Amino acid sequence: MSGGHNKKKTSEELIEALMANHPKGYDLSLGRITSLLEKLGNPQHKLPPVIHVAGTNGKGSAIAFTRAILEAAGLLVHVHTSPHLVNWHERYRMGAKGGGQLVKDAVLADAIARVAKANDGEPITVFEVLTVVIFLLFSENPADVCLIEVGLGGRFDATNVMEKTALTIITPISIDHESYLGDTLAKIAFEKAGIIKQQTPVIVGPQEEEALAVIEQQGVKNSAPLTIAGQDFDGHSVNGRMIFQDENCLLDLDIPKLPGEHQISNAATAIAAARCFSNISGMNLTTPMIDEGLSKADWPGRMQKITKGKLLDSVPKGCEVWLDGGHNPGAATMVANFLEIMNRANPRPVIMICGMLNTKDPAGYFDELSSQVDQLLAVPILSSDAGITPVELAKIARKSGLAATHCLSLPQALGKIKEKKDCIILIAGSLYLVGDALAQNDTPPI
Repeated sequence: MSGGHNKKKTSEELIEALMANHPKGYDLSLGRITSLLEKLGNPQHKLPPVIHVAGTNGKGSAIAFTRAILEAAGLLVHVHTSPHLVNWHERYRMGAKGGGQLVKDAVLADAIARVAKANDGEPITVFEVLTVVIFLLFSENPADVCLIEVGLGGRFDATNVMEKTALTIITPISIDHESYLGDTLAKIAFEKAGIIKQQTPVIVGPQEEEALAVIEQQGVKNSAPLTIAGQDFDGHSVNGRMIFQDENCLLDLDIPKLPGEHQISNAATAIAAARCFSNISGMNLTTPMIDEGLSKADWPGRMQKITKGKLLDSVPKGCEVWLDGGHNPGAATMVANFLEIMNRANPRPVIMICGMLNTKDPAGYFDELSSQVDQLLAVPILSSDAGITPVELAKIARKSGLAATHCLSLPQALGKIKEKKDCIILIAGSLYLVGDALAQNDTPPI
């Protein structure tokens, strides 16, 4: 047999094969993944201590801050986030000295191949297979802690098969994924709070009263102590510094690296989580470690300023290019606040290039941004076949009061900005669009 027949497939080739044979979406039940995990020896029960993270907005940023703080304390941290922006490897960060590294392709491909072989063609979703890969990778490689992000919801999410976790984080909850999670804040909060485990501490980011009431009910039901933003801890900015306070400390810290006032809140949630984990694990966590984590945290695609690459080269000098993958009204509120603060210091026109999936609420999203955006150019999303057409998206934006037109592509939209001398260009509305932009910019997110 020739050597060519023995060539091992890459992780991307294996994932493409899975996507050809299995559903791409979500199916919120745990029977299939539980059965598959049993065939593999239940790796989800053999993990380092797990911090499990659910919520609608701020999950990734809170994870980025928590990871950076724990790594500054010298811990090896495995991290799972989803979705990815450009490359599947972004979902799996393996703990390493000096900071975690994205999983090597050979290691990822091997894990996918083993999971697919164990499943043996049985009905399953691709997300469930890739979730089993998390447990396989994180159980087989030593670390001090795992940060695992929920994919969708919480109660029936594929990640929620662990018998116990060290700590739960629930970031701000807002209306999103209504077809899966329900059409009220209370229903969605019930699904998110489904990851709360018996007697397991919960760090609760800022919440609407309706969502917080449900989280508190689930906390009581599970005898899980809750540490709640605005009640038990708080973070705010004062004179270019961040102040964090809980019942045991008052910390004067550097402003976090990630831009935007909402990141002060995400950083506070992460500090509360890191302090809780230090109490559980007995690790030594100092103020300089927290400061170092805040200064090093990185989370691409969330109010990310493009500083080099083809996108920046294609727009007039003096224009700034920003990316943001937030896609619901809650995220839009944060972006609008960020734009307002930026323009207070240096007033400039804001041109938004937007693409969105048909599972989102574009009208609610645009309503929050209409006061801060001067012009909107609607574009297609290349990496998904579930995008709203640019013509339809522009029509919805106009109903929200935006001056909106449609374009055939992101490059065409950028070309329409040629005559602008000094403006803010915001590419936003979907992580898929942000991923497309980063790929076209030739700047990998990590």
